[in-house]
Amino acid sequence: MRIPSLEAMRRLQREYQRSHPRRLSAGGLYFPHSYADMTPESLSSWDDVGLIWNKRRVIVWWQHPRHVYYEALWDEVYKVVGDGPSDSWLTEGGTKNYKRVGRSRKKLVSTTLREPSPDKRAYYDLLKTTFESISSVGIEHTVPVNWKPRRLRWAMGVNIIAPLEVRNETDLAELASLAKRLIKGQTDLSCLSLLQPRLAPRARSAIRKNDLGA
Repeated sequence: MRIPSLEAMRRLQREYQRSHPRRLSAGGLYFPHSYADMTPESLSSWDDVGLIWNKRRVIVWWQHPRHVYYEALWDEVYKVVGDGPSDSWLTEGGTKNYKRVGRSRKKLVSTTLREPSPDKRAYYDLLKTTFESISSVGIEHTVPVNWKPRRLRWAMGVNIIAPLEVRNETDLAELASLAKRLIKGQTDLSCLSLLQPRLAPRARSAIRKNDLGA
């Protein structure tokens, strides 16, 4: 049975793709990132890829469990340390750099940021040492392998958390293929779940040292 609201959403998605076409690779994919700095031994954290399915845009957002765990570590750090001092050094107090255009006019070309205040710098140092302390012991945080579709007015979104490695466009194409099969119901992530063991707190410190590049 057709559901009117879903049919309307699909029409909007097709209309958006038709009116906002995106340049794709020869394989019909959209690669938003460069892999020039990745090696066969590099460990990846997250990535995105776009594809077209049934004349609708599909956006895949992927995270490795190590990245989700890394973010959970930082959440714990901010809970312990709390909010820092107010200092908008990234947006306020910078030096504007101008370039002359003609005889009497000048054009803003860049802004040199000022240094953080001493209190802000001390706060950053405290964050760093707290992260090192917490990550050396680890936290109890389970990251389940899963995927979840999202319906947007302009595209279908797919969130995937799975222990894959995406080091180049070939790997990203395999991720796109996996997402498409998941949408169609042709596969699931059960086989990948076997690759994600439960870790004791101290074992998780190895994730920080080896997988996160710390």
